[in-house]
Amino acid sequence: MSANEKEIFVRHFEEASNYIHRIGILPLASIIPDYPSLESITSKESWYSGTEQDPWSWRVRFPVEGKAAYGKFFRKKAVLISTEWFPWVHACLGLGIDAEKLYRDGMLSRTAWQLYQLINIDQGIDTRVLRERAQMKAKEDKKAFDQAVIELQDSLLIVISGVQERVNADGEPNGWNSTAYETATHWMSQHGLKAAECTKEEACNEIMARLQDNCSDKSIAFFKKVFQV
Repeated sequence: MSANEKEIFVRHFEEASNYIHRIGILPLASIIPDYPSLESITSKESWYSGTEQDPWSWRVRFPVEGKAAYGKFFRKKAVLISTEWFPWVHACLGLGIDAEKLYRDGMLSRTAWQLYQLINIDQGIDTRVLRERAQMKAKEDKKAFDQAVIELQDSLLIVISGVQERVNADGEPNGWNSTAYETATHWMSQHGLKAAECTKEEACNEIMARLQDNCSDKSIAFFKKVFQV
């Protein structure tokens, strides 16, 4: 069964994990022409249901359990990338692993560099704590904060590592959960992944070769723009 067939229907986390392992790249929403998404292969009624069949809850289980990297990697859109494929994607799309050099070379904004340092010090830091430590808790700082976090994901310097539950002084749930982040290199190390030993061009060509069997002409055209091949 090819990846772009519409009859695929996933009901359980394990099925979704196996599917991502096979397809390699799976966006949460349907952003790629003629290509599946977690949204398209699952039941609409299951989303936000709070049950074990809720794909929205799965999105953070994938990185926690080492099944897939999760983050806004493609055009500011959330994407899941299988553990096996991530080193190749990281080599192809990532700006590098030396964030300080990227900042000095003008390839990373000052705010992004500051946030990266805080995340690197406290792997798995959640959004609320990160904003507080960056002294960006004010309402007028939120836009700059959000843009810097997306910039770091788009550069594949950080990944979403899960969510932190907000609790009150008595340890009871209180308010919305908060997204947590860690550096991409830390996530890879935690799950036994090594950097792909190849050039950027070789990594991109490898990914495109893997995608050929599961993509239509339209989806291949999309991926060619993403991976710049």
